[in-house]
Amino acid sequence: MAYLTLPPDTLPDEHICCAFSDKKCADGYQAKKDWLAREYAHGYRFRKLDERGKIFIEFGPAEAAWVPVTAPGWMMMGCFWVSGRFKGHGHGKALLHDALEAARSQGRHGLLAIAGRKKMHFQSDGKWLIRQGFTEVDHTDSGFSLLALPCDAAPAGPPPRFNECARTGQIAGEKGVTAYYSNRCPFTEFHIQTSLAETCEKRGLDLKVVKLDTLEAAQKAPSPATIFSLFVDGRFVTTDLSACMDSRFDKAVKGAVAKAG
Repeated sequence: MAYLTLPPDTLPDEHICCAFSDKKCADGYQAKKDWLAREYAHGYRFRKLDERGKIFIEFGPAEAAWVPVTAPGWMMMGCFWVSGRFKGHGHGKALLHDALEAARSQGRHGLLAIAGRKKMHFQSDGKWLIRQGFTEVDHTDSGFSLLALPCDAAPAGPPPRFNECARTGQIAGEKGVTAYYSNRCPFTEFHIQTSLAETCEKRGLDLKVVKLDTLEAAQKAPSPATIFSLFVDGRFVTTDLSACMDSRFDKAVKGAVAKAG
Protein backbone atom coordinates (compact mmCIF):
# COMPACT_ATOMS: atom_id res chain seq x y z
CA MET A 1 0.00 0.00 0.00
CA ALA A 2 1.30 3.46 -0.95
CA TYR A 3 1.35 6.64 1.10
CA LEU A 4 0.59 10.01 -0.43
CA THR A 5 1.52 13.56 0.53
CA LEU A 6 -1.19 15.94 -0.68
CA PRO A 7 -0.08 19.25 -2.23
CA PRO A 8 -2.67 21.99 -2.81
CA ASP A 9 -3.35 21.04 -6.43
CA THR A 10 -4.50 17.54 -5.45
CA LEU A 11 -6.66 18.50 -2.47
CA PRO A 12 -9.84 19.22 -4.50
CA ASP A 13 -9.90 15.64 -5.80
CA GLU A 14 -8.57 13.72 -2.79
CA HIS A 15 -10.35 12.84 0.42
CA ILE A 16 -8.63 13.90 3.63
CA CYS A 17 -9.79 10.95 5.71
CA CYS A 18 -12.31 12.67 8.00
CA ALA A 19 -16.07 13.27 7.59
CA PHE A 20 -16.54 11.02 4.56
CA SER A 21 -20.32 11.02 4.59
CA ASP A 22 -21.32 13.64 7.17
CA LYS A 23 -23.21 16.04 4.90
CA LYS A 24 -23.86 18.60 7.62
CA CYS A 25 -20.11 19.08 8.00
CA ALA A 26 -19.48 19.66 4.30
CA ASP A 27 -18.57 23.32 4.86
CA GLY A 28 -16.13 22.33 7.59
CA TYR A 29 -14.61 19.68 5.34
CA GLN A 30 -13.92 22.31 2.68
CA ALA A 31 -12.59 24.73 5.31
CA LYS A 32 -10.09 22.08 6.44
CA LYS A 33 -8.94 21.58 2.85
CA ASP A 34 -8.58 25.33 2.40
CA TRP A 35 -6.55 25.50 5.63
CA LEU A 36 -4.27 22.67 4.47
CA ALA A 37 -3.73 24.38 1.12
CA ARG A 38 -2.70 27.64 2.78
CA GLU A 39 -0.43 25.98 5.33
CA TYR A 40 1.39 23.94 2.67
CA ALA A 41 3.36 27.09 1.79
CA HIS A 42 4.57 27.19 5.40
CA GLY A 43 5.85 23.61 5.30
CA TYR A 44 2.77 21.83 6.68
CA ARG A 45 2.16 18.38 5.19
CA PHE A 46 -0.79 16.00 5.12
CA ARG A 47 0.31 12.41 4.47
CA LYS A 48 -2.06 9.46 4.21
CA LEU A 49 -2.47 5.89 3.08
CA ASP A 50 -3.80 5.68 -0.48
CA GLU A 51 -7.02 4.00 0.68
CA ARG A 52 -10.46 5.14 1.75
CA GLY A 53 -9.96 5.17 5.49
CA LYS A 54 -8.72 7.20 8.44
CA ILE A 55 -4.96 6.60 8.17
CA PHE A 56 -2.99 9.85 8.11
CA ILE A 57 -0.50 12.15 9.79
CA GLU A 58 -0.02 15.91 9.66
CA PHE A 59 3.20 17.74 10.51
CA GLY A 60 5.08 20.98 9.89
CA PRO A 61 7.69 23.36 11.30
CA ALA A 62 6.99 24.15 14.94
CA GLU A 63 7.52 27.87 14.31
CA ALA A 64 4.41 27.82 12.09
CA ALA A 65 2.37 25.36 14.18
CA TRP A 66 -1.14 26.42 15.21
CA VAL A 67 -0.56 25.59 18.87
CA PRO A 68 0.75 27.62 21.85
CA VAL A 69 4.22 26.06 21.86
CA THR A 70 7.70 27.59 21.52
CA ALA A 71 10.06 25.13 19.84
CA PRO A 72 12.35 26.64 17.20
CA GLY A 73 14.04 24.05 15.02
CA TRP A 74 11.56 21.27 15.75
CA MET A 75 8.85 19.60 13.66
CA MET A 76 5.37 19.64 15.22
CA MET A 77 2.87 16.86 14.57
CA GLY A 78 -0.77 17.72 14.07
CA CYS A 79 -3.55 15.16 13.67
CA PHE A 80 -2.35 11.54 13.60
CA TRP A 81 -4.92 8.79 13.19
CA VAL A 82 -5.09 5.12 12.24
CA SER A 83 -8.51 3.55 12.76
CA GLY A 84 -10.77 0.60 12.03
CA ARG A 85 -9.53 -2.33 9.97
CA PHE A 86 -6.25 -0.56 9.27
CA LYS A 87 -5.06 -0.84 12.87
CA GLY A 88 -2.36 -3.37 13.66
CA HIS A 89 -0.70 -3.31 10.23
CA GLY A 90 2.20 -0.99 10.96
CA HIS A 91 0.71 2.12 9.37
CA GLY A 92 1.18 4.26 12.46
CA LYS A 93 4.87 3.40 12.70
CA ALA A 94 5.33 3.93 8.96
CA LEU A 95 3.69 7.38 9.01
CA LEU A 96 5.63 8.37 12.12
CA HIS A 97 8.85 7.28 10.44
CA ASP A 98 8.04 9.43 7.41
CA ALA A 99 7.47 12.49 9.61
CA LEU A 100 10.73 11.87 11.48
CA GLU A 101 12.61 11.49 8.19
CA ALA A 102 11.11 14.77 6.97
CA ALA A 103 12.38 16.44 10.14
CA ARG A 104 15.82 14.90 9.68
CA SER A 105 16.04 15.88 6.01
CA GLN A 106 15.29 19.51 6.95
CA GLY A 107 17.95 19.54 9.64
CA ARG A 108 15.36 19.82 12.43
CA HIS A 109 15.89 18.59 15.97
CA GLY A 110 13.10 16.03 15.83
CA LEU A 111 9.36 15.56 16.26
CA LEU A 112 6.98 17.04 18.82
CA ALA A 113 3.46 15.96 19.70
CA ILE A 114 0.79 17.20 22.08
CA ALA A 115 -1.04 14.53 24.05
CA GLY A 116 -3.06 14.21 27.23
CA ARG A 117 -1.29 12.95 30.35
CA LYS A 118 -4.49 10.90 30.48
CA LYS A 119 -6.47 10.06 27.34
CA MET A 120 -7.94 13.14 25.65
CA HIS A 121 -10.24 13.29 22.64
CA PHE A 122 -8.73 14.69 19.43
CA GLN A 123 -5.23 14.39 20.89
CA SER A 124 -2.41 11.97 20.08
CA ASP A 125 -2.12 8.71 22.00
CA GLY A 126 0.63 9.64 24.44
CA LYS A 127 1.22 6.11 25.72
CA TRP A 128 1.75 4.79 22.20
CA LEU A 129 4.11 7.65 21.33
CA ILE A 130 6.17 7.03 24.47
CA ARG A 131 6.54 3.40 23.41
CA GLN A 132 7.97 4.73 20.12
CA GLY A 133 10.66 6.68 21.97
CA PHE A 134 9.01 10.02 22.77
CA THR A 135 9.63 11.58 26.18
CA GLU A 136 7.76 14.34 28.01
CA VAL A 137 9.54 17.71 27.92
CA ASP A 138 6.75 19.89 29.35
CA HIS A 139 3.20 19.72 30.67
CA THR A 140 0.34 22.01 31.71
CA ASP A 141 -1.77 22.19 34.85
CA SER A 142 -4.77 21.20 32.72
CA GLY A 143 -3.29 17.82 31.82
CA PHE A 144 -1.58 18.33 28.45
CA SER A 145 1.81 16.81 27.74
CA LEU A 146 4.42 17.97 25.22
CA LEU A 147 6.31 14.97 23.89
CA ALA A 148 9.58 15.01 21.95
CA LEU A 149 11.45 12.51 19.78
CA PRO A 150 14.89 13.83 18.76
CA CYS A 151 16.25 12.85 15.37
CA ASP A 152 19.64 11.89 16.72
CA ALA A 153 21.50 13.15 19.77
CA ALA A 154 19.72 15.46 22.18
CA PRO A 155 19.77 18.96 20.62
CA ALA A 156 21.46 21.92 22.27
CA GLY A 157 19.51 24.93 23.44
CA PRO A 158 16.38 25.34 25.56
CA PRO A 159 13.86 22.50 25.41
CA PRO A 160 10.47 22.93 23.69
CA ARG A 161 7.81 24.37 25.97
CA PHE A 162 4.19 25.38 26.18
CA ASN A 163 3.55 29.12 26.03
CA GLU A 164 2.53 30.78 29.28
CA CYS A 165 -0.97 31.54 27.95
CA ALA A 166 -1.81 27.82 27.94
CA ARG A 167 -0.19 26.67 31.18
CA THR A 168 -2.95 27.06 33.76
CA GLY A 169 -6.07 26.04 31.81
CA GLN A 170 -7.86 29.07 33.22
CA ILE A 171 -9.09 32.37 31.79
CA ALA A 172 -9.35 35.15 34.34
CA GLY A 173 -12.75 36.83 34.57
CA GLU A 174 -14.48 34.56 32.05
CA LYS A 175 -18.05 33.48 32.85
CA GLY A 176 -20.38 31.01 31.18
CA VAL A 177 -19.38 28.57 28.44
CA THR A 178 -16.50 29.47 26.13
CA ALA A 179 -15.43 27.44 23.10
CA TYR A 180 -12.12 27.91 21.30
CA TYR A 181 -11.70 26.25 17.92
CA SER A 182 -10.07 26.39 14.50
CA ASN A 183 -10.71 24.89 11.07
CA ARG A 184 -8.02 22.28 11.66
CA CYS A 185 -10.88 19.76 11.93
CA PRO A 186 -13.86 19.32 9.54
CA PHE A 187 -16.32 18.82 12.41
CA THR A 188 -15.74 21.91 14.55
CA GLU A 189 -17.55 24.61 12.58
CA PHE A 190 -20.93 22.87 12.52
CA HIS A 191 -20.93 21.41 16.01
CA ILE A 192 -19.83 24.61 17.74
CA GLN A 193 -21.89 27.10 15.75
CA THR A 194 -24.99 24.88 15.65
CA SER A 195 -24.96 22.01 18.18
CA LEU A 196 -23.28 23.86 21.04
CA ALA A 197 -25.28 27.04 20.46
CA GLU A 198 -28.54 25.06 20.68
CA THR A 199 -27.33 23.08 23.71
CA CYS A 200 -26.40 26.19 25.67
CA GLU A 201 -29.59 28.01 24.71
CA LYS A 202 -31.66 25.08 25.96
CA ARG A 203 -29.88 25.27 29.34
CA GLY A 204 -29.90 29.04 29.62
CA LEU A 205 -26.10 29.17 29.55
CA ASP A 206 -24.19 32.10 28.08
CA LEU A 207 -21.96 31.01 25.19
CA LYS A 208 -18.89 32.76 23.83
CA VAL A 209 -17.25 31.33 20.70
CA VAL A 210 -13.66 32.22 19.83
CA LYS A 211 -12.49 31.12 16.39
CA LEU A 212 -8.72 30.86 16.09
CA ASP A 213 -8.38 32.02 12.51
CA THR A 214 -4.74 33.16 12.44
CA LEU A 215 -1.42 31.63 13.45
CA GLU A 216 -0.91 34.38 16.02
CA ALA A 217 -4.29 33.71 17.64
CA ALA A 218 -3.61 29.96 17.82
CA GLN A 219 -0.19 30.46 19.37
CA LYS A 220 -1.77 32.71 22.03
CA ALA A 221 -4.66 30.34 22.80
CA PRO A 222 -5.39 29.40 26.44
CA SER A 223 -5.35 25.70 25.57
CA PRO A 224 -2.93 23.51 23.56
CA ALA A 225 -6.00 21.89 21.94
CA THR A 226 -6.63 24.49 19.25
CA ILE A 227 -8.91 22.13 17.31
CA PHE A 228 -11.47 22.44 20.12
CA SER A 229 -11.34 23.35 23.80
CA LEU A 230 -14.34 23.96 26.04
CA PHE A 231 -14.14 26.20 29.11
CA VAL A 232 -16.77 26.76 31.81
CA ASP A 233 -16.42 29.87 33.99
CA GLY A 234 -12.91 30.29 32.62
CA ARG A 235 -11.78 26.79 33.56
CA PHE A 236 -10.73 24.22 30.95
CA VAL A 237 -13.16 21.30 30.81
CA THR A 238 -12.69 19.09 27.75
CA THR A 239 -11.36 18.60 24.22
CA ASP A 240 -14.27 16.30 23.40
CA LEU A 241 -16.24 17.87 20.53
CA SER A 242 -19.20 15.60 21.28
CA ALA A 243 -19.75 17.76 24.39
CA CYS A 244 -21.40 20.23 22.00
CA MET A 245 -24.34 17.86 21.61
CA ASP A 246 -27.37 18.00 23.88
CA SER A 247 -27.13 14.29 24.70
CA ARG A 248 -23.46 14.51 25.77
CA PHE A 249 -23.00 18.00 27.20
CA ASP A 250 -23.99 17.39 30.83
CA LYS A 251 -21.87 14.26 31.20
CA ALA A 252 -18.85 15.82 29.51
CA VAL A 253 -18.70 18.93 31.65
CA LYS A 254 -20.07 17.32 34.84
CA GLY A 255 -19.86 19.59 37.85
CA ALA A 256 -18.47 22.50 35.83
CA VAL A 257 -21.97 23.22 34.48
CA ALA A 258 -23.28 23.84 37.99
CA LYS A 259 -20.48 26.32 38.59
CA ALA A 260 -21.39 28.11 35.34
CA GLY A 261 -24.86 28.74 36.74
